Amino acid sequence: MATEKWIDFTHQYNPCFLQKFTLYETRSNFYICGRYKKTNLWRVLKIYRLEPSELNIVEDSATYSDFEYLDLLRRVHDGNRSTGGLKLVTKCFGIVGFIKFLEPYYMLLVTGRKKIGVICGHAVYSIKKSEIIPIPHSSVLSNLAYSKNEKRYKKLLSSVDLTKDFFFSYSYNIMNSLQKNLCNNGTGQSQYESMFVWNHFLTRGIRNTLKNNQWTVALVYGFFKQENLSVAGRDFKFTLIARRSRHYAGTRYLKRGVNEKGRVANDVETEQIVVEDVPEGYPMQISSVVQVRGSIPLFWSQETSWMNIKPDIILSKKDKKYEATRLHFENLAKRYGNPIIVLNLIKTNEKKPRETILRAEFSNAIRFINKDLSKENRLKFLSYDLQKHSRKAINALQILGRAGAYALSLTGIFYCQVTPKPEGLLNLSCIERSDDDYPPQNLSHKNEDAETVDREVSSGSHVPSANLSIKVPILQKGVLRTNCIDCLDRTNVAQYAYGVVALGLQLKTLGLLKSPNIGLDNPLAKDLMGIYETMGDTLALQYGGSAAHNKIFCERRGQWRAATQSQEFLRTLQRYYSNTYVDAEKQNAINVFLGHFQPQQGKPALWELDSDQHHIIGIHDPNVIESAKSFFKRSLSDGNILNESDSCLMASIVGHNQPLAEREHRGTKGLSESTPEISSCESDISFPRYTPSMPLWKQCQHIEEDQYLEFDPNCFDEHGHACNFTNFLDLDWLSSSGNSCEDVCDRTILVLIPGIIGDPGQVASFNHGILEAKHKNIYISDVPTM
Repeated sequence: MATEKWIDFTHQYNPCFLQKFTLYETRSNFYICGRYKKTNLWRVLKIYRLEPSELNIVEDSATYSDFEYLDLLRRVHDGNRSTGGLKLVTKCFGIVGFIKFLEPYYMLLVTGRKKIGVICGHAVYSIKKSEIIPIPHSSVLSNLAYSKNEKRYKKLLSSVDLTKDFFFSYSYNIMNSLQKNLCNNGTGQSQYESMFVWNHFLTRGIRNTLKNNQWTVALVYGFFKQENLSVAGRDFKFTLIARRSRHYAGTRYLKRGVNEKGRVANDVETEQIVVEDVPEGYPMQISSVVQVRGSIPLFWSQETSWMNIKPDIILSKKDKKYEATRLHFENLAKRYGNPIIVLNLIKTNEKKPRETILRAEFSNAIRFINKDLSKENRLKFLSYDLQKHSRKAINALQILGRAGAYALSLTGIFYCQVTPKPEGLLNLSCIERSDDDYPPQNLSHKNEDAETVDREVSSGSHVPSANLSIKVPILQKGVLRTNCIDCLDRTNVAQYAYGVVALGLQLKTLGLLKSPNIGLDNPLAKDLMGIYETMGDTLALQYGGSAAHNKIFCERRGQWRAATQSQEFLRTLQRYYSNTYVDAEKQNAINVFLGHFQPQQGKPALWELDSDQHHIIGIHDPNVIESAKSFFKRSLSDGNILNESDSCLMASIVGHNQPLAEREHRGTKGLSESTPEISSCESDISFPRYTPSMPLWKQCQHIEEDQYLEFDPNCFDEHGHACNFTNFLDLDWLSSSGNSCEDVCDRTILVLIPGIIGDPGQVASFNHGILEAKHKNIYISDVPTM
């Protein structure tokens, strides 16, 4: 039965894994000796050194005790006395991979590590030191190994600093979200196929030869931060992880938009994990929520120039049917399920059209794609000009928080209970059995059972009971996707606002808070701001070459405005210098490390090729630009992004495994190299998300039930004509100039979890918001229904 499969979901981690290694060499071979964690057992890997351009690796099938291991080393040494014997090279903590340029293979090793966190007993490490070691013995190398080009390739590889922002775990699949790790029964090499494993190419040879992963470490690139926080006298562990995709990876102006496979630039998954602090051995409650960022999925580019600090945006019209855009959203749906909520933060009005061109084209693409989708699978498009409203930080954050609350009301969060086991491992079953368990088939559907679980979640105690009966997992279905132009500065502010709302809901679900409301002046919100600000700086340095522009965060901290302006100016100059003079070499290094470019003797070198950027025929046609101007003149006067379709495009929450597109009259184009890397569950069973009997927005005080239920799904324009609700919503009218935050709160119709950010008493009903909008000549035909 489906429920039995759900109950029995466990991830079979090997309690014994290789963690510490020693590298020895003779003239003819390298010997890597690995010891299993907390045991005296050893394995041996032999790498041949007498082939100048081949990689030959053999794994000894025997397992050695300490005595047998030392005896083996002695015998190898004695057998090679004539050529110098056995020599110690280095101690290390794992193999990053192998790479070849023109002749010899090189081996990359982690020679120093630092523990940076723990997820459910599984240690996570960063790299303190690494080494690149040539495999062949010097006596068999030709002059090609010492050539100028070979040295330059090696220098490029060395410029990828593994000690910055790379992390790994021996026993936990850190490349996956917590939900996937706990719900996915798959094991084996699939972890290296993840889009977030950056040494996928470097480890391909050894993985294919040995058919196992125990000698290598899977490196994730991005950001990892773990803090111990407390609320209402209760401690919990907060973890923020950002995973950068290896597909279409690179630097700011050299990787823009989307490629033919639907991969976007600056594609980053952000996961926020909250774990209650419990005594060792007790079941623990754990929750996570995932959001993503990524470049606008259109074919567009910007050419770097030392003369222009803001290059023109060049938009291509080569993909008139938006196939690449469609592939991108199909991939998101496969990884996260539906619905997909798009939060677009780019500008609505410019003297010279730049961002507005992309804004028009992006909304057209969403509209075009939605025509082929069923109602429940249609993309939801929210738009908010954050740059325009950033002068009042508190107002902007509140509006973004409400957008986040709307997204959370559709996707939910992930929650389950896990039990730590010896050796720091987990029983990774989302449901712990007991005689008092509710029948799993009823838990996700029966309101009376849902109410019981909700009460149990909310009534947590300081020391959890051994008979804790919180058994129902809650799955996140769908994801919020945020973008601006660079997906750095504005995007990070929006992700922080979403993180605050999500944290309140997570703490409420774990029973650490009675209400999900976390105000922006709450110490927790301030702690979170510091962590998200650090993440934003880290991701901005990776992609943009400077720390993030944090004007809103600086204002919230009360930083002197002149100091903020000086800081912003310096970061703009730093980013300009990096983009103009450094990024080309950095892009080459990334391409070599990821295997996107593989040198071949007799072929042009990487630096002899054209720019890495795909050259796109630009749109300089005045008619196209004028069309964009006309579109946004109309949009601004209407107060929304207009939908040309008369049909209602509203979508609702759907099952995880439903396809994004349901085409009846044309074939589907497959997504090459795509696997559901971060899917909610990879079983063929569709698991419903637990839906509380009381809606999330009703858990907040001061909101009457009849204010949110059974409202008329139509509204009226200034002429009194009825308008259908659609999937499009422009949030800018919520921040209209001249209106205070209180006025905005009074008119907002986006608050599905009102009061999580801001005073819940200021939130008016949907009907009141519609009436206010009607009197103020604001079009709200693009407001999503509940």
